[in-house]
Amino acid sequence: MKLILLFGFADPGFIIAALAILLLFGGKKIPELMKGLGKGISEFKKGKNEVEKELDNKED
Repeated sequence: MKLILLFGFADPGFIIAALAILLLFGGKKIPELMKGLGKGISEFKKGKNEVEKELDNKED
């Protein structure tokens, strides 16, 4: 219970997953992974917006 209060998360599965990621990739690789994830999400949103814009143009 103290561990949950320490991290402020209610889901112990999240804490276990975060610790597993930390152990697998190490502290130095995590910022690189998050940067890549952010870029991927950004590209996905750009692609989604382009498709939506294309569909709107076809409707007109």
